[in-house]
Amino acid sequence: MPPLVSDPARPNGAAAASQDDDIIIRVEDVTVRFGENTILDNLSLDVRRGEILGFVGPSGSGKSVLLRTILGLNQKQGGTIDVFGINYPEASDDDRLAVERRWGVLFQHGALFSSLTVLENIEVPMREYLDLSPALMHELARLKLDLVGLPQDAAGKFPSELSGGMIKRAALARALALDPDVVFLDEPTSGLDPIGAADFDQLIMTLRDTLGLSVYMVTHDLDSLFQACDRIAVLGDGKVLVEGPLSTMLAFDHPWVKSYFHGKRARTIVAPENAGHAQEGIV
Repeated sequence: MPPLVSDPARPNGAAAASQDDDIIIRVEDVTVRFGENTILDNLSLDVRRGEILGFVGPSGSGKSVLLRTILGLNQKQGGTIDVFGINYPEASDDDRLAVERRWGVLFQHGALFSSLTVLENIEVPMREYLDLSPALMHELARLKLDLVGLPQDAAGKFPSELSGGMIKRAALARALALDPDVVFLDEPTSGLDPIGAADFDQLIMTLRDTLGLSVYMVTHDLDSLFQACDRIAVLGDGKVLVEGPLSTMLAFDHPWVKSYFHGKRARTIVAPENAGHAQEGIV
């Protein structure tokens, strides 16, 4: 998928119309404050159809704040948020409901309901938004279990009986319950061992390719950024500092970006196409 170039100049004519058709979420000049503390300051960001967007930044910079603001869980003090062409914060209840049925969310640490089984957790969005018989909901929920690679005997287990990796997959199955067009992932590989994290990244890429998903992923995981993401956006000082493919991150001259993408840990997982640069001391 062609990357979005972080050039302020926008194409004209048919090319511009084509790019606009690919944008499913458009955040423009969004400001979020908590008291006197400004977290997001006129921030703008687009999410495109069929891409895995990795959203990264220093701890406390506002990554999860932006995610929650897009979802309507935080109030903004300025700017616009369009989702599927609808101004979501200002939309009618019916329009907001239509938007919400087209997204799924995997919150950090899974956020499964501890008193419900895995199957019951997956069915929660179906009970909220759909009018289905219990038997049909059970069948659909079991299909979601298969989709995320969980065994069927996990259906009757409670979250306390699951490993960390199984919790992530169960939460992903719940996020996919309504067959969404876009999924939001908040630190999806945190707490997983390297093998489990790599398997989860591969699962996300497979689901994107097979289901045509768009993925908005807040992450600190360098492996995920290097291997799974089509495009990366870096948050700093309340704004998007830079966005684009990995090559753009490696070339961007900013202290935090350089430290993050050129550090010792990054060197150990540098993409093969950048190996030549690594030998030259660029990476």
